[in-house]
Amino acid sequence: MSQLIEKIRSKACSDVKNIVLPEGDEVRTVEAASIIKKEGIANPILIGNPEKINAVAAELGVDIAGITIEDPDTSERTTGYAKALYELRKAKGLTEEDADKLAHDVMYYGIMMIKLGDADGLVSGAVHTTGDMLRPALQIIKTKPEMKLVSSSFLMDCPNKELGEDGLLVYADCVVNPCPTAEELAYIAVASAQTAKALCGFEEPRVAMLSFSTKGSAKHDLVSKVQQAVEKAHEIAPDLLLDGEMQFDAALVPKIGASKAKGSPVAGRANILVFPDLQAGNIGYKITERIGGAECFAVLQGLNAPCNDLSRGCSVDDIVNTVAMTAVQAQG
Repeated sequence: MSQLIEKIRSKACSDVKNIVLPEGDEVRTVEAASIIKKEGIANPILIGNPEKINAVAAELGVDIAGITIEDPDTSERTTGYAKALYELRKAKGLTEEDADKLAHDVMYYGIMMIKLGDADGLVSGAVHTTGDMLRPALQIIKTKPEMKLVSSSFLMDCPNKELGEDGLLVYADCVVNPCPTAEELAYIAVASAQTAKALCGFEEPRVAMLSFSTKGSAKHDLVSKVQQAVEKAHEIAPDLLLDGEMQFDAALVPKIGASKAKGSPVAGRANILVFPDLQAGNIGYKITERIGGAECFAVLQGLNAPCNDLSRGCSVDDIVNTVAMTAVQAQG
C-alpha cells in the first residue's frame, strides 16, 4: 500500500465521517463497506434494498453487521427529502411529483442525505457515470461559495522522490473541464492547493501553471490564456505560491527552473501542476502513471461537500481508498 494512502486512511480513522455508497447492492461496494467498517475508516451507508444487500454479503461471506442500510422505497426520510428537494428546485421547474420520484432514486437520495446533514460525503461510480453523480451534486450541494466550478486533482505518488514533496505531486485538471478559461484555470489552481494541503499534507503548496512556454519564451493565444490565469489566481489567493506560465521541466527540475525562470518562487520545486486543458492533463497523468510508474488517486474538488467518482472498472481497494479520501475531505 502506498505511504500516501496509509496516511490518508489513518487520518480518516482519526475523525470518523458518514460516507454514502449509493450503489449499495453492488458486489465490490458491499465488500468494500465491510472493510471500511472493520478498519474504522468511515461509517459507510449503503443505499438500496436490505434483502438484496444482505444476500450479496452472504454470498461474499463478508460481515456487514452494524452498517447502516437506507432504502429510499421504505425509509421514513424519503418524504422529507422529497419536500426539501421540491423547495430547492421548484424555481427551476421541478414539480412535487417529480421531486418525489427523484427522492426514490438512490443517487438523489444520497445527495439529499448530505444536504440535510445526515451524511458527510458520497462515493459512487462502480455502476453510475460521473454525470449521474455530478448532476444532482451540482443541483443540490452546489460549489463552495469561493469556487466557480468543480474540477479534479490527481494525487501522484512517484518513485522518484526528488520530485515535488518526496515524490508526491498533484496534477489538475485531468478529468472534468475540457477547455477551461483563464478564470477557470485560476480557480482550479486554488482548489488544487486546498486539496494538496488536506490530502497530501503539503505545508507549502507551490503551484506551476503549465504551458509550452516559459515566461514569455513563446507567443500564442494559448500562452496568453495561462498568463491571464496566473494573474487571476494571484487576485483570488494572493498568499499562494503560484507562478507561470512554465514548461513541465522548468516546473520540476531545479537546474532548468533556475535557467528558464530565474527568481521564480516555484520553478524547479513545484509540487502542484495545473495543466492548460483536459487533453494535456489526461495525457500527462497517464504518462506519469504508465511510464513513470506513479500510483495515482483521483478526487473531485470545489463542491460544498465531498462527492467522489470511481471508474466502473474499480477494485475493492479503489473504493476503500476513495472513501478514505472523501472522509478526509469531509474533515475540512
